[in-house]
Amino acid sequence: MLEYIKYIKNSRKILGMNARNLHYIRPYNKKRAKRIADEKLLSKRILKKGKIPVPKLIAKIRSVEELNKFDWSSLPSSFALKPNRGYGGGGILVVYGKKKPSRNASRFKMGWYGGLSGNDDENAWIKADGTVVTVDDLKEHILNILDGAFSLSNLPDIAFFEERLTLLKLFKPYTYKGIPDIRVIVFNKIPVMAMLRLPTKESGGKANLQLGGIGVGIDLATGVTTTAVQGKNRIIEYVPGTRMLLSGIKIPYWKDILLLAVKAQEISGMGYLGADIAIDRERGPVFLEINARPGLSIQIANLSGLRERLERIRGLNIKTAERGVRVGRDVFGGEIEEEVEDISGRRVIGTVEKVKLIGKEGKEVEVEAKIDTGAYSSSIDVELAKQLGFEKTVEDFEKIDLSQYQILPENEASIKKDIMEKYKNSIPDLEDVSVIFSSSGSSIRPAIKINFVLDSLMINAKVNITGRVQLNYPMIIGKRNLSKFLIDVSK
Repeated sequence: MLEYIKYIKNSRKILGMNARNLHYIRPYNKKRAKRIADEKLLSKRILKKGKIPVPKLIAKIRSVEELNKFDWSSLPSSFALKPNRGYGGGGILVVYGKKKPSRNASRFKMGWYGGLSGNDDENAWIKADGTVVTVDDLKEHILNILDGAFSLSNLPDIAFFEERLTLLKLFKPYTYKGIPDIRVIVFNKIPVMAMLRLPTKESGGKANLQLGGIGVGIDLATGVTTTAVQGKNRIIEYVPGTRMLLSGIKIPYWKDILLLAVKAQEISGMGYLGADIAIDRERGPVFLEINARPGLSIQIANLSGLRERLERIRGLNIKTAERGVRVGRDVFGGEIEEEVEDISGRRVIGTVEKVKLIGKEGKEVEVEAKIDTGAYSSSIDVELAKQLGFEKTVEDFEKIDLSQYQILPENEASIKKDIMEKYKNSIPDLEDVSVIFSSSGSSIRPAIKINFVLDSLMINAKVNITGRVQLNYPMIIGKRNLSKFLIDVSK
């Protein structure tokens, strides 16, 4: 990780905290504009007036008196509780559903024990980590908010409840409990840099890098994720505990998200800001909040310094948000791909690539292959295998009576072992056997060793032979053979 950071510092103009405050926040963010950013309820009201979608406000509590009179049964099953002047994600409490009443509590409510009807379970909720939040817990948290425990300069504050957005299906495999958001840095009406922020178990379901969340750089031109960082500076490739690649995610509504970020700058009057935008399953892009002092980890996630980008657009006359988005995508889009290739040593490829396969006796065939990170293994069509000189392998394997095997996940190892023991020496070039389970059914396939060239790199691979005549591409390349590449789904 240190090598990455040293490389960036040596080759890019990194924007540090002091430089950010001195050169961009103070000159370009006036006092009134910073007040809009620092007060969430005020920014919510102003953004909504400017026809920018924001989470729905459920209720607000401004004093201890209002807290004591609050009707807790009016809260929905899920919501977010926030401090009006909170910063850095502090003081935000998110609940995901009502706690189911216990059996004894239900009996108590029905009067089975001769007591009064009613119980604490009726107003209890569940947090991301599975812990229970009661009314007393909420009261204590709100008292802390009112006392200014989470606000800038510890000033007395306001607590408010707002809707919890629903998770987009695309992000479900990449996130833990919470809702991901997109941070966009905007300067002079131009989007300069962006990253996807993902909640993790370590961050408690919050999309906050300081707490252990994940930030993934986004190419401004295409809206496709590139490099990922967890916490402040640890470069990672996969979602922790999985083999889900964080690069190559195509962000939906990308142009709309950039437009919302720039329009928020116009409405707020701020010259330099971080816009946080989430994508709701039903509503699409929803603006979460304006940041007058956005953190700088976004530079690591994008393997690029902010200062150089900001200096390139300082003083440009941008008249409309649409024009600003076009300039940002044109000027800064595509740079990440070059940097990722230079720094990581990995090639950036698209979802369909030309591949040259090298078969027996030097036979070569060039085909278009589908790049599929959802598949573990690579596979080629039966006819393609024959063209490459593996006719005998195909013909002899087809003679095996595969109906004798009950194809179940628990039988996979024994099936492979039995076939390899019986036929490895009699079927030429049989390297292995793959038992495949998919939505279209299960199958047993022969596997052979083969070389292929992808983006000028020679790959030594073990591929399955299968019938792909009805599919668009005679070859798919799975993630086992993609360790030297990053995938840009827009290419």
